[in-house]
Amino acid sequence: MFVKRSVTSSMAKALVGILILSVLSTGLALTTLVDSLRDAEAVNIAGSLRMQSYRLAYKLTNGSNQLDGLLVQYQHSLLAPALLKLDRFYVPKDVREKYLTLRQSWHALETEIRAGHPESYQANVASYVDQIDHFVLALQRYSEQKLSIVATVSVVGYIAIIALVLFCIRFMRRQVVTPLKRLVDASLRMQQRDFNHPPLDVSLPNELGVLSQTFTAMSGDLAKLYKSLEHKVREKTERLQQANRTLEVLYSCSQALNAGQLDQRAFEKVLHIVRLSEQLQCIRLNVEDNVNQWQIGNGEPLAEQEWHALAIMQDNKPLGSLSWQQQQQPPHPHLMQSVANMLSRSVYFYRAQKQHMQFLLMEERATIARELHDSLAQALTFLRIQLTLLKRTLANSSPAAHEIIDDFDQALSDAYRQLRELLATFRLSIQDADLNAALKQVLEPLKLLTSARIQLHCRLASQALNAQQQVHALQIVREAVLNAIKHADAQEIVIRCELSPEGNNQITICDDGSGIDSLDEPEGHYGLTIMNERAVRLGGTLHIGRGKTGGTEVCLTFPP
Repeated sequence: MFVKRSVTSSMAKALVGILILSVLSTGLALTTLVDSLRDAEAVNIAGSLRMQSYRLAYKLTNGSNQLDGLLVQYQHSLLAPALLKLDRFYVPKDVREKYLTLRQSWHALETEIRAGHPESYQANVASYVDQIDHFVLALQRYSEQKLSIVATVSVVGYIAIIALVLFCIRFMRRQVVTPLKRLVDASLRMQQRDFNHPPLDVSLPNELGVLSQTFTAMSGDLAKLYKSLEHKVREKTERLQQANRTLEVLYSCSQALNAGQLDQRAFEKVLHIVRLSEQLQCIRLNVEDNVNQWQIGNGEPLAEQEWHALAIMQDNKPLGSLSWQQQQQPPHPHLMQSVANMLSRSVYFYRAQKQHMQFLLMEERATIARELHDSLAQALTFLRIQLTLLKRTLANSSPAAHEIIDDFDQALSDAYRQLRELLATFRLSIQDADLNAALKQVLEPLKLLTSARIQLHCRLASQALNAQQQVHALQIVREAVLNAIKHADAQEIVIRCELSPEGNNQITICDDGSGIDSLDEPEGHYGLTIMNERAVRLGGTLHIGRGKTGGTEVCLTFPP
């Protein structure tokens, strides 16, 4: 940026112009006045020529002997310095011509006087004096003209000076004062963080124009920088607020998952917290088991709305997905990813917790089995040994005694058989928290006892049963399958685990055997009774009857 016309140089030029005008007008006036100092003398001398002309005419008439002296005096007056300066170039031509004519006419008259012809002088003196009158009038007008010139030059000089001063004032107001006011106003607005100040005049060719350009560019840069800083501060604030909200949501979810035992209600509470926080239409947790999946949701889904999903992983293995439908704005991705990670660990802990509970139950039942084996089983064994010895001792006794001994032997055998079944029941081992896998573990040893084909169709999710429910359900399935193997002579046994139309858990065991005749158990058998007690503990019902195509159907229904 270059300065085309500096304010200093412009003001200097204006001041120099004022000074020049002042000097010119004053100098011209002074010069004219100086030149006019001898105008009065010239007028007086020219006026005295009239008197001297008449005096010569009078002396010629009287014959005076002073004629030579008068002629010399007249010549001296006619050639006086005040009149000789009239021959200069700046003197008006009319004055110079009249003065020259006057000198020529006097030369002719002087010649006539010296030639002794006074009558010729007297005849022409009147016209000569008339020439003098015209010459004096010309001198007077010339003097007045010089005074008019002085006045005109003075007035024109003053007018020019005043005009130049007004121009300087106007120039200062337009080129200096107004731009400075705008700069001051813009600087005050910028001090108040208002960058939308009125536009500055950047077209000025002086320093203030350059300053306005620089100030405008600086103001624009500061406005951009300030907006950028405001945007960054706003972004940081939003990030901090989002991080704070994310931490609050994660804390609430953590509290929900850490409140006692993990169950379906804990997962539903977490989904409810996330849905309200992120204003989601619907959110679902889908967990995949070995053969099926279980789903927990919160909110009402819309059929026409798009689903978004995040995979739930644990040790790089998929556990399921977290899916949702958003209303307007999408949820924060970091929050949803953190919730997905938290749910993946919770699902893993849920399975581990369920498996741990089952291990505790199995350990407790195994302890009871060991206690039964070490106490009751040994007592029954001792009684059988004693009964055998008694038979040998009373080999020749009466038939009535042998009948009593045989009944006692039969009762002891039934008690021993029931004890073995009870020990087998208590020693049931489940190594997996997954219902489908646990059923397979229960059915594996049973398949070795029969040639019948045993089919398993499990559509119940693992979370549908807790550890105690799962143990009771497995025992009922085991007892029903054992009954089908031992008493029905079945060739095909089908186990189905699914949800009933009412939403309850339903386990059905069907076989194609001979079918059950009565629900009344023989004396010393308690399998059906125990199955009914387990169903009551599950809060459900157990229905045993003939199947639609024959055989026996055992249907266990209990709430989730």
